[in-house]
Amino acid sequence: MRFKSPSLPELHAFLAVCQLGSFRRAADVLCVTQAAVSRAVQRLEQRLECTLLDRSGARIQPTARGREFQTLVEAHVAGLENAIGEFGVRAASRKLRVSVVPTLCTRWLVPRLAQFHAQHPGIEIELRQFHHDENFERDDVDLWINVKRPARAWPRGVRARYLLGRELQPACTPALAAGLRQPRDLLKLTLLQHINYPDNWALWLRKVGGVDTPPTLGAGFDLGNNLIVAACAGMGATIIQPWLIEAELAAGQLVLPFGPAVVTDRGYYLCSRAALAENDAVEQFTQWLLDEAKISAKQFGMKP
Repeated sequence: MRFKSPSLPELHAFLAVCQLGSFRRAADVLCVTQAAVSRAVQRLEQRLECTLLDRSGARIQPTARGREFQTLVEAHVAGLENAIGEFGVRAASRKLRVSVVPTLCTRWLVPRLAQFHAQHPGIEIELRQFHHDENFERDDVDLWINVKRPARAWPRGVRARYLLGRELQPACTPALAAGLRQPRDLLKLTLLQHINYPDNWALWLRKVGGVDTPPTLGAGFDLGNNLIVAACAGMGATIIQPWLIEAELAAGQLVLPFGPAVVTDRGYYLCSRAALAENDAVEQFTQWLLDEAKISAKQFGMKP
């Protein structure tokens, strides 16, 4: 059977504009971009070979042919909506399911989510379990914040935006920092390490401290959060992205004994399927994350 009827996105876009008199307001209701609404209506007009909307005034109005078409299809689209409601399927909410690297999630994202909800009360953020070696094919996640590893390209069809996380600095308790005069003095302390990135200390000491020989490393941890807790307990010095220890720095539990940060070839990236590029909720959350990342970078005198 060959269908002659337009697609539902085209009908929804047309009817929303007719009812609201604005492409922008229609886009807000449909949770897509204004451009997506405009293109959907244009496709519909091309299919029907007539102009459906009068775009000349401040408020968009249907033309005579547009009013005729609106009358013909409006009841049928409403019938479909009622059928779905009777079938028991919930109307789609503006929910984003997000999977985030655990330490960044706990220490950077979650403390900021209340701000996002205050600015965008209609968008619900649901945090999902993080998987290492993510292939971005899960159907229970809309967005990921993942680590970009060296020489590893993002899969085809995945859109990635850098947030923050390239820079590393040593951190330790004030008591341990009191005995440090120059970067090389860190070699006197136990150097706590992230077992997934054991070269972090060697990189910083070589670039900032002029230490060419690999340092002797102390206890290793597989989560950045545990590394921070160990540093707060005075077990040694850690090397970490400074925005992950904002609370500890503010409380005086940890200090950054030496200012220069080193830049790695890794960082935290926001990833989504390219198919969601025009999803309004995704765009709003993405822009908010980018803005927050810029604020964090500026706080520590770094480039976003």
